[in-house]
Amino acid sequence: MKENDKMAITQKGLLLLLAGLILMLVGYALMVGGGSDDPQVFNYSMFNFRRLVLAPVVIVAGIIVIIIGIMGRFGGKQRED
Repeated sequence: MKENDKMAITQKGLLLLLAGLILMLVGYALMVGGGSDDPQVFNYSMFNFRRLVLAPVVIVAGIIVIIIGIMGRFGGKQRED
């Protein structure tokens, strides 16, 4: 196989992309909720630890995993120029 026929992202990189996407979706799911049925009543549950701290940390972790999946070098032979 020619050098140009290979994919730029390896199978491990694609798995990391998928894992990062799933991690980001979990983070967005953690942010859901906390609303109030009555607009005259303020609901303090939208300012809890899960929505303000945990969900953004999980989303940023997903973004970091995606960056590693795109930029990382996994396996592969070293090219000699």
